[in-house]
Amino acid sequence: MEMQQVRYFLALSRTLNFTRAAEQANVSQPALTRAIQQLEHEMGGPLFHRERARTHLSELGRIMLPYFEAIQAQSDAAKAHARDLKKLDNVTLQIGAMCTIGPAILSDLFIKFQAEHPNVELAVSDNSAAELLEMLANGDIHVGLFGLPEGPDVRFHTLPLFKERFVVCIAPDHRFAAQNVVRVRDLHEEHYVNRAKCEVFDIARREFRARGVFTKKVFSSERDDWVQGMIKAGMGFGFFPELCVTDPALVTRRLVDPEFVRQIMLVTVRGRPHSPAVGAFVRAAKAFAWPQSQFEPMPPDAEGDEAVVFEV
Repeated sequence: MEMQQVRYFLALSRTLNFTRAAEQANVSQPALTRAIQQLEHEMGGPLFHRERARTHLSELGRIMLPYFEAIQAQSDAAKAHARDLKKLDNVTLQIGAMCTIGPAILSDLFIKFQAEHPNVELAVSDNSAAELLEMLANGDIHVGLFGLPEGPDVRFHTLPLFKERFVVCIAPDHRFAAQNVVRVRDLHEEHYVNRAKCEVFDIARREFRARGVFTKKVFSSERDDWVQGMIKAGMGFGFFPELCVTDPALVTRRLVDPEFVRQIMLVTVRGRPHSPAVGAFVRAAKAFAWPQSQFEPMPPDAEGDEAVVFEV
């Protein structure tokens, strides 16, 4: 069965006249007649009774009419959706963001993008980096925003967006608040409030231990608001990406000797054809004013040691 056969059938079912149906379908009457005959052969019986005075639907034709109408409606809807995609109208863009990225900076990008593309609806979900990779591979999301210490595998294409440092996060009355920076050696035997979804702390802990630094974990949660609340209450220090600290009552101090910096990236599936909406979002992300210009390299410290920076 071909779509033109369905279209000719519906024209004939409306007009019950081969000449007028051919005119509506913009085809010659013989061509329309042949198409109807071929369709009847495929359906196994006559769809119309042809009489000298008039043409009318057969019993088989009446049964098939709603099915052909549904086929035509679905075809029209698919074409309309394809046009909308091309024009970025009435399109939903599925975006996944790593839950440890500071929401304020991402929300600025989303708001700016929607202002420029009001007919594109954004559906944003937060997940771990591993979950986002699986969702991207399965086609459940179109774009991912995250950073992984080891980077994604070769199935994915990455666009670097910005870097951010990890800082020590403390209550205002903590002794570290009086320091300009906190060195890793300062953290030895300090009470530590753990962000359970921190994708970098395992790497940082290995570096700590290599320097003889051991912390005492006193609390752990996947919820950043709980972690920040416990830090503010004085339970211990936190290890945070700088842009993720959302409680204004907390104090952050740059962690150095060594310093830890992560790369946030936009990730798509390599080689997969993408919609115009994905292309528009990638262009918006490239043009967005990310904060990386604020993060200048750490100069040699007061003790004359060269800074060591771990890109994670």
